[in-house]
Amino acid sequence: MEKAPRLDSAAMSLAVDRHELGPIGTNCYVVRESPAAAEAVVIDPGGNAIELERELARFGAVCVAILITHGHWDHLGGVADLAEATGAPVHMAAVERIALERINDFAPAELTLRPYKPDVLLESDETLELAGISFQTLPVPGHSPAHLAYHADGCLFSGDVLFAGSVGRTDLPFGDWDTLVESIRMLAGRFPPETIVLRAS
Repeated sequence: MEKAPRLDSAAMSLAVDRHELGPIGTNCYVVRESPAAAEAVVIDPGGNAIELERELARFGAVCVAILITHGHWDHLGGVADLAEATGAPVHMAAVERIALERINDFAPAELTLRPYKPDVLLESDETLELAGISFQTLPVPGHSPAHLAYHADGCLFSGDVLFAGSVGRTDLPFGDWDTLVESIRMLAGRFPPETIVLRAS
């Protein structure tokens, strides 16, 4: 198996590894306080949980939490397998929990994915202390009704709000363009230009 790309930057204090998972290659991030850290947080495991388990073993790290940016199937496909294999609690927006609990109601008909009940339901701005890292949750609706971004040590895990040279779709059910624009304006006003954006695609 090829090693996942390590995202190296002089400005990045965290150890972040990116995996393209699931049928459409959604970016998933394994985040550690440092390369030697024994604990990791996994953000948006969209599939292929076995790949993540192997990478965690290679790092000598255990997954202590799973963070979900939003309730679209391509971000959720590996949640059940990874959570059951590691015992890591799943954190996601309370409003979107049904998307994970009834994942096959929202996924393409040709896929059969495993539902899961999230362990920690997030409501708004919160700070999560996980694996020695402080993650700030940021409500950024528009692409989905209760989309969350996570900020930690100068890194913004933006889910499907921001893309390279573009922004998230709003033509999906419950998407709203004006709301997305307001979310992006909030992020632009809140964080400096040197913020490292880690997007879903």
